[in-house]
Amino acid sequence: MNRQSIPRAILRHGRMAANSRMTSYNSRLSSLATATPFSSPSSFCRKQMSSASVLEDDYNDNHTTDHHFDTKGNQLDPHPLYPRLFSPLDLGPSGVLPNRALMGSMHTGLEGHSIPKWIERFALGGDASSQHDHNLERMAAYFEARAKGGMGIMVTGGIAPNRAGWVGAFAAKLTTTDEQNMHRVVTDAVHQVQVPIFGSPVNDSVASKICLQILHTGRYAYHPFAVSASATKSPISPFRARELSTSGVQTTVDDFTRTAVLAQNAGYDGVEVMGSEGYLLSQFLSPRTNMRKDMYGGSFANRARFPLDIVRSIRKATSQDFIVIFRISLLDLVDNGMSWEESLELASLLEQAGVTILNTGIGWHESRVPTIATSVPRGAFTFCTKTLRDAGVVSIPLISTNRINAPDTAESILQNEDSDMISMARPLLADPNFMRKSMDQRSDHINTCI
Repeated sequence: MNRQSIPRAILRHGRMAANSRMTSYNSRLSSLATATPFSSPSSFCRKQMSSASVLEDDYNDNHTTDHHFDTKGNQLDPHPLYPRLFSPLDLGPSGVLPNRALMGSMHTGLEGHSIPKWIERFALGGDASSQHDHNLERMAAYFEARAKGGMGIMVTGGIAPNRAGWVGAFAAKLTTTDEQNMHRVVTDAVHQVQVPIFGSPVNDSVASKICLQILHTGRYAYHPFAVSASATKSPISPFRARELSTSGVQTTVDDFTRTAVLAQNAGYDGVEVMGSEGYLLSQFLSPRTNMRKDMYGGSFANRARFPLDIVRSIRKATSQDFIVIFRISLLDLVDNGMSWEESLELASLLEQAGVTILNTGIGWHESRVPTIATSVPRGAFTFCTKTLRDAGVVSIPLISTNRINAPDTAESILQNEDSDMISMARPLLADPNFMRKSMDQRSDHINTCI
């Protein structure tokens, strides 16, 4: 299937819904002809509208009552409203998730920083211990609250694997044992929370899990040490990135691996390798930003070498039960981005390299196509994971993301077999008890993220 034919093929799964919000979305996207990877913005919009429509319809028409089992082998009673959302997921050696929701990564400002203590003391004055400094207790409390709210697995905000990968100057990184030890308070707080498995006759539960996101910003960095696949400047940063040398690429593979090992030592259940949204790994994967002439540029096999080397190295350096999530871009929504065929090939190669779960990313940050705004229909981008799943190139769990902010929407996505899990980020910022309220059939009490 080529990229031009994707919208028409997927449209067979749904029908168009007409409402003012979707019409507004269609109008906005129609002005972005050069930004969409499909044949036209209108075909892209029709897909978003039909996708959102079918989600609501499928929830009403295909509300099944699948039976599953708890960790002790007992058959579960299905949830009366959201049987798929509250069915456990077995990750093999990585354990069992109590439900099908993942809390996605967000930058909250709680991830700490990497300012040396002596500089902080000099710059801020007073005793450095009186500052928030390298103390992650607030981050621990933040994730503990969401674990208590029913989240079985969560991903931290982005943590850099080296200085060049900082979001901004002295942003959070994980490169030393001192920084490793800082994170123990976070993992301990999360692991002490038991999340119930709904419908277990013995009230079975599992400890909540947390994964650390390894984020290298590449040319999106807001500091003068920025690097990228090629010497380019992003439209959202004032700093021009220098081209990472061949040896620099290989050193960065080692840096990602070191951060993953430190994360495991700090008690994290896994890592998420950020490979989408236009960050460093996207910049290597995409012809838009990769003009290299060495073994990391040119053909797709060469452009994919860097992220695949990272995954293989992490998998080799960590234990078999350590979760490796890869955030794969299924829609770049920029000119000259990865093709759909390349996304499918990358997904298959990532599974072979040892990835546990494929999370999905939609759009580069510099894209002009809205992906999370209120004007975007709920679940508008789940057709991407549906198409990937139907292609039959991977067997590991897939996660749908973007504009999933209600349990009905989440359930319909899972019922429609668009993906194995759903990701929510800002909805859990708005209401840390989203999942518990849904499980208790109190969804009308959820403080909905708009």
